[in-house]
Amino acid sequence: MAQYKRRWLTMIPIPTDRPIVDGDIATYWLDHNGILVARSKRIRRTVANITANIALVKRITNNTPVPLLIYLSTSPVPDKETRRFSTEQLPHVYTAMAMMSEPGLASLIMNLLFTVQPPPIPMKHFTEEHKAIAWLTQFR
Repeated sequence: MAQYKRRWLTMIPIPTDRPIVDGDIATYWLDHNGILVARSKRIRRTVANITANIALVKRITNNTPVPLLIYLSTSPVPDKETRRFSTEQLPHVYTAMAMMSEPGLASLIMNLLFTVQPPPIPMKHFTEEHKAIAWLTQFR
């Protein structure tokens, strides 16, 4: 199972027919539906790299919140301040978030970020990409 977890994210193809933006915490591209797709990286999130990432996403999306389809990877648990900051920033860059991951990872992240209050944008975990995209299209 550990070997599967290590390879899961690398099985997500990066398209060759559109611009790709490689950031510190994720690789991004916009799909043909106007959904921002992210392939996350295994790096500890900090207020500093989240701040830089938000600026990067705003450049990609012309400062317009968009739905996000994110392929999650396991990464070190961020500190409390980073979790708080990330939660505050979500509505400024995303209209909704669909999370794709191996079983359990999305639940862990949701529990870490939103233990006290519900998420500030619609969020849902999926195991099938087409279902995630169908759900996200209502938030364009």
